[in-house]
Amino acid sequence: MSALNLDDFTDLIERPDGGVRRDAEAHRESRTVPPGSLGRLDELGEWLAAAQGVVPVRPVDRPKVVLFAGDHGIAGLGVSARPAGSAAELVREVLAGGRPVSVLARRSDVPVRVVDMALDCDPGTLPEEITRHRVRRGSGRIDIEDALTPEEAEAAFRAGIAVADEEADSGTDLVVLGDVSVGGTTVAGVLIAALCGTDASVVTGRGGLAIDDLAWMRKCAAIRDALRRARPVLGEQLKLLAAVGGADVAAMTGFLLQCAVRKTPVILDGVVTAACALVGQRIAFRAPDWWLAGHDSGEPGQAKALDRMALEPLLTQGVRVGEGTGGLLALPLVRGAAALAAELPELPELPEHPESEADTEQPEPGPEPKPAENPE
Repeated sequence: MSALNLDDFTDLIERPDGGVRRDAEAHRESRTVPPGSLGRLDELGEWLAAAQGVVPVRPVDRPKVVLFAGDHGIAGLGVSARPAGSAAELVREVLAGGRPVSVLARRSDVPVRVVDMALDCDPGTLPEEITRHRVRRGSGRIDIEDALTPEEAEAAFRAGIAVADEEADSGTDLVVLGDVSVGGTTVAGVLIAALCGTDASVVTGRGGLAIDDLAWMRKCAAIRDALRRARPVLGEQLKLLAAVGGADVAAMTGFLLQCAVRKTPVILDGVVTAACALVGQRIAFRAPDWWLAGHDSGEPGQAKALDRMALEPLLTQGVRVGEGTGGLLALPLVRGAAALAAELPELPELPEHPESEADTEQPEPGPEPKPAENPE
């Protein structure tokens, strides 16, 4: 296996086609509904056309929700309202159709794929198609130890690349990316605070299942302690993911970057995906041009990360449940924008009327002006 060189992504990732975007703008200006009157839907349609490289834009026919799953050792400190090591229960609920993302996906006819990267359970209790990319069981407690070994971080990153390739090869034309984790928002807070140069309190939120004040203080302290371990490796993103990330976080980062390489648009869900995207931006600065922020969850860390990447959320509903739910809610907007850009009728051509004789007739000349009198 060749060594993983993250610098290659800078060369491999191109921006969505600017020429196609200009053609999409011109196409939109020729429609019956005035440009700008549909608000951000106009911008979304043009962005999607540039991502697809075609005008008019094609419909989003084969979207998929992709969820990376893992347990984080930091949850053992009581920073989450859920018990440490219980992410596998959430995965089973997703598969059984009982989670919010399951309901929305079923109603929208969108398949959901779960990828186990570091669930703290026996892999034999889940289908092999879910566990085949697993790197390890759980992760290290990032306030006092590394989440992953360097080898595990690289393996997880490569797994994310492989999943992105699998989706692109299967014809997936847009991904809603989410996580299923316990302790994941704490890890996300560490990464965002480290990369944005802020204090722990600025990025510490209440999580998907809201925690009380005491748990919030424990979470803030855990992020503060983990930040001390993150700062020395800020310049080396794979080492950063190993030190204070996790296998699911490393995999999502690789997934996002490879989606940009494969020109597959991605809708980001909550704070965890935003943290992965922020790491991805550090690796390849053009990559965020392929991503949309699905919604504003109300998590302070997410707002900080999206602001750093200049990504404006499509929705503001305060959905904190994670698991791709908020991102999936934004999918109808993207699909609607594509439909409007492609299907709005063209402005009718103005009829050509021949000029009548009356129009071309010259006015009769008036009387000759009298010469001015000689003042003498």
